[in-house]
Amino acid sequence: MREVYITNHHVISALGFDSASNYKSLLEGKSGIKKHIRKNGDSYYSSHVDKNKVDEAFLKIEDKEKYTVLEKMMILTINHVLKESNLKITDKTGLIIASTKGNVEALSPDSEFYKLKNKAYLPQLGKQIQVFFSFKNEPVILSNACVSGALALVVAKRLIQSNLYDDIVVVGGDLVSEFILSGFTSFQAISDKPCKPFSKNRTGITLGEAVASALVTSDEKSTYKNRVQIIGGASCNDANHISGPSRTGEGLFLSVKSALEEANIEAAELDYISAHGTATNYNDEMESIAFSRLNMLDIPLNSLKGYYGHTLGASGLLEIIMGIEALNSNTLIASKGFDELGVTHPVKVIKKTTQKELHMFLKTASGFGGCNTAVILKKVQNY
Repeated sequence: MREVYITNHHVISALGFDSASNYKSLLEGKSGIKKHIRKNGDSYYSSHVDKNKVDEAFLKIEDKEKYTVLEKMMILTINHVLKESNLKITDKTGLIIASTKGNVEALSPDSEFYKLKNKAYLPQLGKQIQVFFSFKNEPVILSNACVSGALALVVAKRLIQSNLYDDIVVVGGDLVSEFILSGFTSFQAISDKPCKPFSKNRTGITLGEAVASALVTSDEKSTYKNRVQIIGGASCNDANHISGPSRTGEGLFLSVKSALEEANIEAAELDYISAHGTATNYNDEMESIAFSRLNMLDIPLNSLKGYYGHTLGASGLLEIIMGIEALNSNTLIASKGFDELGVTHPVKVIKKTTQKELHMFLKTASGFGGCNTAVILKKVQNY
């Protein structure tokens, strides 16, 4: 079986326009979450990317065609990954695009793309990216709620191990649109303050926007000094409810169990868990139940939602990239916003950023419709 690695990566978020600056902000305890005002005058907390900076950066590589903000951000991150890796796109190079809603804002009469309603279709988003970089293969589009970004890495691993591709560029992204805000508001799920994952005083979700890209590659082509190996990955759906997670954590339990089996390791060998941690009552409780069933309560755990908010389809990939940075720097990042434990099973939330020798970590993600994904990553000896 071919070994599969993540090598080069790039992130655009409210905390920076590359992976290094994002990680530096985490080390410094900075959050991109700020108070914003909706068109109807209501206030909300979210992390927003500076669109002027996006335009300035994009003009350096393309100034002719009109692209949506999301398309620009995806192109920028992929462009960085391709340049840094010196990857030559061949018929053995794949492209996976993960997004919850894509260019959904194109459906709004206020959008400059309103007359081009096909912009709202996810395959059209994929075609734009494919054509820009001249990918020879049709992109794989993954839109599986909030597990999309993490699931994209699991799918990439499978495709490479099936010898369909040697390299796959994975990109995940979502923006905070009025459509997204209205949806979560209707669930009464949005917090009236920056989110506090796993905390007794949490009041709900904080949204965010980001785009992240990574190169997933086979062993033969992997020479990047800070590469990490994807040793296990699985995705299970518990079909519990259209929006409510399983009360027993069944889908997440099965996902993690399957990922551990594929990685051929025991839970105790994991150094830390990068949890989904949305700061909603039901999600955090469900995760604590699943981790208890898996005998993982003694493993250090964090959620990065207190820094970024919930970046939807980007979240799994973004948080894995930051987990890779933490893994390679032997650092446990504090779970920002945490105060007093507010779940029934005593998960070991990281309260302070500290140094610790790290070798492997688990990333979990859960989403609407009962979808759950788990990915296990292992440090590789630097060259």
